[in-house]
Amino acid sequence: MKFTIHRFSSCPSTNDVARQLVLRGAAEGTVVRADEQTAGRGTKNRSWFSPRSKGLYVSLVLRPSGGTISLMPLAAGIAASEALRNEARLEVRLRWPNDIVWQGKKLGGILCESAFLGNSPDYVILGFGLNVNHLQEDFPEELRSAAVSLRMIQGREGDPDLLLRSLLNRTASWSARVARGEKETILESFAERSVFRRGDPLRISSKGAVVEGEYQGLDETGALVLKIPSGVRRFTDAEIEGLV
Repeated sequence: MKFTIHRFSSCPSTNDVARQLVLRGAAEGTVVRADEQTAGRGTKNRSWFSPRSKGLYVSLVLRPSGGTISLMPLAAGIAASEALRNEARLEVRLRWPNDIVWQGKKLGGILCESAFLGNSPDYVILGFGLNVNHLQEDFPEELRSAAVSLRMIQGREGDPDLLLRSLLNRTASWSARVARGEKETILESFAERSVFRRGDPLRISSKGAVVEGEYQGLDETGALVLKIPSGVRRFTDAEIEGLV
């Protein structure tokens, strides 16, 4: 995949800029990178703290020709974990659906947004926010106990440019696997990195309700499967609050 990088000193959200470029005909491989986001966001429109020159804030445009698009967030998580291992020698875990964590603290997140033409995908935008050179005092007080950065972990500054190159290459590789329909490989790779293991008792929040049950992994679409007393439930729009 050929990458065309658009870099901004500041923008509201790299995903929003990427969408504007897509609507003007941007090709697959278009990348939007910002030194700072003034309105960065994660899932459910939660804000993503994006201070200038501290993190890697980047979005990648994909034009998938097939495959199960709902697996893209999993593939992106795997790609990010490989990039962190390759460039920072750091092993991280993935927390469904979109968190990158280290020892229980959030190191990064992924926002996957897509649009369809009829039943076929028109585009996918994968947004990555990775905490690279934050110190603890750089985070708002309410995030300090839950967030971490590469610099805090390793005691030295990280190189966002090297991390970006690896992240884009690994994401291109894993998105190609999605397009080829390699569901089993993607699900197995995600399971290897998952914070949770089959059989763990979980508490799930979904559509205003809290559900407790036994984690059964992910189905072939990437939905979380939970065993509850009345049977089995699948969740696509939910959050894991933690172990019961």
